[in-house]
Amino acid sequence: MAMRIAMFGTRGVPARYGGFETCVEEVGRRLVRMGHEVTVYCRHGNDPRGEAGEHLGMRLVHLPALRRKSLETFSHTALSVGHGMRRPPDSAFVFNAANAPFLPLLRARGVPTVTHVDGLEWQRAKWGGAGKHYYRAAEAMSVRWSDALIADSRGIQDYYSHRFGVDTDYIPYGAPVLRAAGSDTLSEYGLRAGHYHLLVARFEPENNIHLAVEGYLASGARHPLVLVGAAPYADSYTALVRRRASRGHGVLFAGPVWDQRVLDQLYANALSYVHGHSVGGTNPSLLRAMGAATAVSAYDVSFNREVLGPYGAYFSDATELAECFDAAERAPHRTAERGRLQLTRLTQYYDWDRVARDYADLAERVRHTGPSPRAGRRPSLFAGLRAGTTEEQREQRAKRE
Repeated sequence: MAMRIAMFGTRGVPARYGGFETCVEEVGRRLVRMGHEVTVYCRHGNDPRGEAGEHLGMRLVHLPALRRKSLETFSHTALSVGHGMRRPPDSAFVFNAANAPFLPLLRARGVPTVTHVDGLEWQRAKWGGAGKHYYRAAEAMSVRWSDALIADSRGIQDYYSHRFGVDTDYIPYGAPVLRAAGSDTLSEYGLRAGHYHLLVARFEPENNIHLAVEGYLASGARHPLVLVGAAPYADSYTALVRRRASRGHGVLFAGPVWDQRVLDQLYANALSYVHGHSVGGTNPSLLRAMGAATAVSAYDVSFNREVLGPYGAYFSDATELAECFDAAERAPHRTAERGRLQLTRLTQYYDWDRVARDYADLAERVRHTGPSPRAGRRPSLFAGLRAGTTEEQREQRAKRE
């Protein structure tokens, strides 16, 4: 049965920022093809080409947001939920546990709601003590007031099970297979196919771009390292990365690349891909590199090992990453074979069509069950705060020792 589905809590589509936006675009377009009516709430300025009322069959509603790091997501979601309640949808997906304070409003209007909880946002370096405490509390609110929770990795699923004793629906991201991306735009960057290394990420400390630069400069790599990306509110970190890069040669800052065709060519023609993300679940940029059959060297955390399995190369510091660069250039045929094995793994586990079907099934399920108390799953709203404080105190004590 066709449903009216709303998607709250992201910057919106076209996807130009991160994992949530990519998920909304890929899932939303497929839900439309299934016959559902999909409304996506977008922030003013998300698409510099203009604010269209529709994208890939999805209805777009553009609303403003306060341009402050701590308030941008919160303020936009407040307006979005207020707008959405004029004509409540049959079901709603709320992305980011930080938006949990608005879940009671959706519940009060009888809207069955699924929260995609994201990847432990409180671990990100950009948040100070108050921000970390807020995100801890928001996790508890999401558990308390959502009709279902989505975890995009087994690690996140385990976290919610252990922390709150709740079940989550495991629905990872997907990625396209880039079989014929071409290479005609590489010359714009002075690059040759198979003769550069690539990193695509927001410039944030937990993505370890500074570490990628340090590892590259410590290696004997002859091919350049291309850095694609930027981030709002990250001027100081970007400056730090540039200072590190200025100590040597070969690091190319390409800035953000919004043209998907150009970005796909950068992925598909790189000798290797560096994935430094240390926080979060399944990451779309990592999956896209796998879809391009480009061998990945990833920061050694459980989330990345879950995705790459035995076919990834892993590093924890600049010395280990330097060896990854050297190994990739020393044996390019072996590097290419590793990329092909990663592509096979992607097609087995990370498919957008399957992901969209899971979202549709979940929307239908909560629509039938409706908003209702989740017996045995209603933690104190301060549980996350107390747990977070305890862990932070442990970390501080360990550093002092």
